[in-house]
Amino acid sequence: MLAILNKEIQSFFSSSIGYLVIGIFLVACGLCLFVFPGEYNILDSGFADIKAFFNLAPWIFIFLIPAISMKSFAEEKRQGTIELLLTRPIGFKQLVMGKYFGALLLVILAIIPSLLYVFTIHQLGDPVGNFDVGANLGSYLGLIFLAGCYTAIGTFASSLTQNQIVAFIIAVFLCFLSYFAFEGLSSTSISGGNYGLEYLGISYHYQSISRGVIDSRDVIYFISFIFLFLKLTEIRLKNQQQKS
Repeated sequence: MLAILNKEIQSFFSSSIGYLVIGIFLVACGLCLFVFPGEYNILDSGFADIKAFFNLAPWIFIFLIPAISMKSFAEEKRQGTIELLLTRPIGFKQLVMGKYFGALLLVILAIIPSLLYVFTIHQLGDPVGNFDVGANLGSYLGLIFLAGCYTAIGTFASSLTQNQIVAFIIAVFLCFLSYFAFEGLSSTSISGGNYGLEYLGISYHYQSISRGVIDSRDVIYFISFIFLFLKLTEIRLKNQQQKS
């Protein structure tokens, strides 16, 4: 697994992909939080609160993470190297985990510089440092879990096709469905006002953990969600090998 992980990281930073991903994430967040007027602009809100960043991140990640993970298996299939990987003395689980953690690590590296926003809010507070540390720590933990879920979806989508654009579109659709659809359906007449549906969506658990209270139910949900899509990816690869 470590060999696959190392290969993925090297492939990201040997080209401009890794630097581009980190740059796009930070620039997009910075513009929305401090430059462009709107609901996410911290300076317009008049409060030293970074909550807007954690509300904005799921929207950016819904496109950014599929763009990172779309090549995980699709590129291997297009180049014909997937068969070579499958014949090496590594299990399907190690292969999937190596690809998954390679993409996830890049996302985490993009998140780390956003701590600069926390420092900015710390300085803008009146008095200085007047902000909720616990809620921010919980929000960062939720953001990492969210990235883990999106990356698992993107890895699975990449295993379905050899076309990276198709993998990207599938991943974006599944990420949107997993995050927003259940919450939206729970408040419509289609579900008969069944608000229990929102518990199935990522949004409910992400918002819950962002309050600074780490509930074991939320942690179990995220881990189970990630495990499900990684298992589906493993099953997909096994079926592909059997067919070939």
